[in-house]
Amino acid sequence: MVAIVDPDEDLVRRVGQGDPAAAQTLVARKLPRILALAQRMLGDAAEAEDVAQEAMLKAWRQAPKWAPGKARFDTWLHRVALNLCYDRLRRRREIPTDTPPDRPDEGPAPDRGLLAAETGVRVDAALKRLPDRQREAIVLCHYQELSNIEAAVLMEISVEALESLLSRGRRALRQALSDMAPAGSPRAGRGDGR
Repeated sequence: MVAIVDPDEDLVRRVGQGDPAAAQTLVARKLPRILALAQRMLGDAAEAEDVAQEAMLKAWRQAPKWAPGKARFDTWLHRVALNLCYDRLRRRREIPTDTPPDRPDEGPAPDRGLLAAETGVRVDAALKRLPDRQREAIVLCHYQELSNIEAAVLMEISVEALESLLSRGRRALRQALSDMAPAGSPRAGRGDGR
């Protein structure tokens, strides 16, 4: 068995020993990525903050018991955050409502200077419409910048299965955003997403 090299091992050990400086360093190092992951998975800033705080609290509680060698701490923390996101997504589906949720206006922005912001909103909306596992694969590989191997381990699937999820997710995103392709590009004007 190959030993897992964990760049956070010493830091987690120090957090587990009650070192306040190590706890601050751990939060500074991990919170932004966990917050970004939760924001992409949930599409709600307040919920993302709650998830990120809860994940960091679990990390702080786990630090004294952390046994290095089984997995990288960062991988474990991402899994915790993803599980918390899925718990919230499940609760959303379980709440019956009488009225459909408000939809963001996907029309053109009144101020052309906001084009980049509108693009981000459109991409986020398209990402939210992906099936959970495809969204998870895209977020881990493209936004969290994990390697395919790291993402596959985190998702508990093979690299081939991850690549399939990525391929289907990218195809769905291309199709959903096909009208945004620059004029003259091979994708412009195509509705088939190829």
